[in-house]
Amino acid sequence: MTVLRGLWPEVQDTCTSLGLMLLLVLFMGLARVVTRLQLHRFMMAHTFVLEFLATFQLCCCTHELQLLSEQEPAHPTWPLTLIYFFSLVHGLTLVGTSSNPCGVMMQMMLGGMSPETGAIRLLAQLIGALCSRYCISALWSLGLTKYHLNERTFICRNPIQVDLPKAVITEAICSFIFHSALLHFQEIRNKLRIHLLAALITFLVYSGGSLTGAVFNPALALSLHFKCFDEAFLRFFIVYWLAPSLGILLMILMFSFFLPWLYNNHTINKKE
Repeated sequence: MTVLRGLWPEVQDTCTSLGLMLLLVLFMGLARVVTRLQLHRFMMAHTFVLEFLATFQLCCCTHELQLLSEQEPAHPTWPLTLIYFFSLVHGLTLVGTSSNPCGVMMQMMLGGMSPETGAIRLLAQLIGALCSRYCISALWSLGLTKYHLNERTFICRNPIQVDLPKAVITEAICSFIFHSALLHFQEIRNKLRIHLLAALITFLVYSGGSLTGAVFNPALALSLHFKCFDEAFLRFFIVYWLAPSLGILLMILMFSFFLPWLYNNHTINKKE
């Protein structure tokens, strides 16, 4: 009984954090419904607000997930379960948005999005990422749990545990794998696709989380590690902005140019 009493505050704090995230998802969902009803005639404003809300939701939830994962660092099963669950939630609720500058860049390079729409989405993601940071800071200042400390948002908690080349390779590979799956899972039924992507995100976080955090999202990285960007901008810019973009570029080069060229070359040689 004493053990249960000792565990109860921990359980209470965890439930409070989970409730906060679910409440945030609910509010963002309501905001998206209002946006679709009121701004459907104004395409650019509609696109901007939906992308802003999606990025805001993703960043806020990830801040809280990062907080929960630090409570039990020796037992990653629970944080990974939460990552999988909230990846499903985001996959179900953020349909039609990317919340990731790399996703926008991929669509623009493949010709699926105009430069104007891409610029609007990138701006919305940047503003959403920065606003989420200040929102989380305000929520944590309320002290809803013992882990909610406002000072956390003003400290650089460096997630890079390896040297620069390894960190760049890790983020580039994660971005390459995730966006390759995103591109090739489009033909799969939506319900199954969301589960596959959630499982892939969980696997990538498990594999690369101890090295760089496995963020592979420049907007999310800016929100999570804003103070680190301020203190070591070049290092964080290379790892969290350039490396994921490099992964996207390599993915497009491979699937759009190299593999078709290899296939055509093989076909010609076979005919000869």
